[in-house]
Amino acid sequence: MRRIAILAGSCLLVLSVALRSARAEEHVFHGEISDSQCALNVHSLTRSHQEMLKSKSMGGNATDCTLYCVKYHGGDFVLAHQDVVYRLDNQSLAQTFAGQKVKVMGSLQPDKKTIHVVKIESEQ
Repeated sequence: MRRIAILAGSCLLVLSVALRSARAEEHVFHGEISDSQCALNVHSLTRSHQEMLKSKSMGGNATDCTLYCVKYHGGDFVLAHQDVVYRLDNQSLAQTFAGQKVKVMGSLQPDKKTIHVVKIESEQ
């Protein structure tokens, strides 16, 4: 009986340490809610909407371009900041802020470059 109690206690201790270390810290990330097509240079040389806006084929502003690329080119909403692009796990919340400068509160999964989104706020 004593062995079972010690074994159970040890398992609980290991489990609690594993859960604590698995819980990622929340951070604030700044950037623009963009689409993966433009932000990852799929059809943009500048990692932006500049070329698409000049051609006027995908709308006249960053919001229109982002929404168009996600809908018609199979892109995903991402957070783009300079040359860094993060995938966002909450696509429906990101859609609300398409093309806008934002701050995203959440935790980063570095192996997937994905932010687990807790909250998004406009910086405009």
